[in-house]
Amino acid sequence: MTGDETQWFDEAAGPLVRPYAMTGGRTRPGAAWLDVATQVVTVPSASERLGLGPEHQAILDLCHRALSVAELASYVNVPLVVIKVLISDLMDRGDVVVRPPAQALQAPGRDLLQAVLDGVRAL
Repeated sequence: MTGDETQWFDEAAGPLVRPYAMTGGRTRPGAAWLDVATQVVTVPSASERLGLGPEHQAILDLCHRALSVAELASYVNVPLVVIKVLISDLMDRGDVVVRPPAQALQAPGRDLLQAVLDGVRAL
């Protein structure tokens, strides 16, 4: 970490910037329908990155291939609510596009579910 980054990070406490500071106090994304499995991809001709925070930049850097909202929250190390607000900001700017996750053609059968349950019990 550089000198500037160390002042915002404490080994025991983690990042010292609170989530509401990253979102400007907003707790709900403009795109309220975003789901944890929604896929996010950076638009190749994204606009200038001026005025974007480091978390917005990280999302744009990560999404050159489709990633889910949950994956992004993990990689950027922010709560799901925060990542949804940040993605919503990028959607409004036209920097990312989102699509619903691919739907399974058919629900898993009883045999598969039983095999998973048996495997979990064996742990």
